[in-house]
Amino acid sequence: MRLTPATELEHRCSRLQELMVVEGVDAVVVVQNADLFYFTGTIQSGSLYIPVQGQPLYMVQKDFLRARMESGLKEVAPISSLSDIARISQQFGYPVPKRIGLELDIIPVAFFESYRSLFPAAEFINATQMIRHVRMIKSHYEIHLMKDAADQLDMVYRRANEIIRAGITELELSAELEFTARTLGHQGLMRIRSFNTEFLYCRVISGTDSAVPAYAETPLGGMGPNSSFGIGAGLKRIDRDEPIIIDFCGCVDGYLVNQTRLYAIGCLSDRLRTGYDDMLAIQQYMMELVEPGADWGEVYDRCLARAAQMGYAENFMGAAGSQVSFVGHGVGIEIDEYPVIARSFNSMQFEVGMVFAFGPKLVFPGEGAVGIENTFFISNDGLKKLNLSSDELVVLP
Repeated sequence: MRLTPATELEHRCSRLQELMVVEGVDAVVVVQNADLFYFTGTIQSGSLYIPVQGQPLYMVQKDFLRARMESGLKEVAPISSLSDIARISQQFGYPVPKRIGLELDIIPVAFFESYRSLFPAAEFINATQMIRHVRMIKSHYEIHLMKDAADQLDMVYRRANEIIRAGITELELSAELEFTARTLGHQGLMRIRSFNTEFLYCRVISGTDSAVPAYAETPLGGMGPNSSFGIGAGLKRIDRDEPIIIDFCGCVDGYLVNQTRLYAIGCLSDRLRTGYDDMLAIQQYMMELVEPGADWGEVYDRCLARAAQMGYAENFMGAAGSQVSFVGHGVGIEIDEYPVIARSFNSMQFEVGMVFAFGPKLVFPGEGAVGIENTFFISNDGLKKLNLSSDELVVLP
């Protein structure tokens, strides 16, 4: 287990403080686990108080000693309850804030009301956009962790080559791959910044079930094990001559990397095989488009138009009626970070340090789905792919 270096935490907090000055915010309070981990290096229960000037103060309810051990921040203090926050922050010399930022996209209303009672004279604003803008530029340290996650993924997919066989159920295959990842250090969960969205880090879907839509904002659904969790692997047995999609999210020390690959035992229909080759071409087209200064939304628009030119207007990123309006998303501690390669994001541009997954997919109802997904980062030398596994369709005897 690697602990986040203190220099990393200091740099992240100072970048947020720069945005706070621009927005006229006196303090930001961070409570969500993914954001806590990013800014403190741990997820011990508490509140991180970041003033517009000065050292951040991490006030911890449980467990203080572990937080002190895992966090590289200078100021970590124990508190017994939320009501201590105003008093403790003033003891550390911070003035009473007049404008406070909270993660209003995530925190419950009851939690918000508690904070409002602690600072009754303050104005509260949504700090999420500032936080997401800081988090979307990855450091060399973060890229290194994600390269390790890509190594983990490659070993998982090598294992898939060994165990896929006709007759195995989607759930059995998923369990085998999840076991492999866990033995390689995967934390066993995937964080996503969205309400009522639970995701497993491994999705195995096959045959006609791979074209079954689901409730989540994703082009690929799957039947799932039951109606309580109607997405991903189900009890269906994998057969010959049908698409087998493995969509896996690797994770090392909190950082995620996405990968999707297509398998078949025997062969695929001409339409599915051609569709997969065309999705590889869409991926290559994206790689030619993405550079610092390019608009997120324009890349989406042009990839969508290219898919339509290929004849996939009714199949690209979902079946007609269930299509999603994105083809890529940021990756880091959460699976839905910035940048977002999606409709209506034309005012935001790619920058060096951004990491994103790009996953063009086709869905043919009654026949199956095909697609590819890799994770990329923008370096000073151009766009780089993190994933190590071959993009080629894997045909097993």
